[in-house]
Amino acid sequence: MGLELNIILAYAVGLILLYVIGWILLVPLKWIIKLIWNGILGGIMLFVINLIGGIWGIHLAINPLSAIVVGLLGIPGVILLLLLKYVL
Repeated sequence: MGLELNIILAYAVGLILLYVIGWILLVPLKWIIKLIWNGILGGIMLFVINLIGGIWGIHLAINPLSAIVVGLLGIPGVILLLLLKYVL
């Protein structure tokens, strides 16, 4: 009986460890996916603003700095870049 209890406990500890390691690996992956998704939406928004805004003279440069701002903040980052360009 003692040996069977040790095996059950070993399996339980192994499953808990597997869960913890999976959680540690999954959380940063969610952040990376969110960052990529925000960057894609922001890049599309920058492109649309440059395309449509060209009629009224509104233009935002698509460069690494604006890509980082838009990637971190998403659509609010595009609004921030517009405000910074036309206020400063």
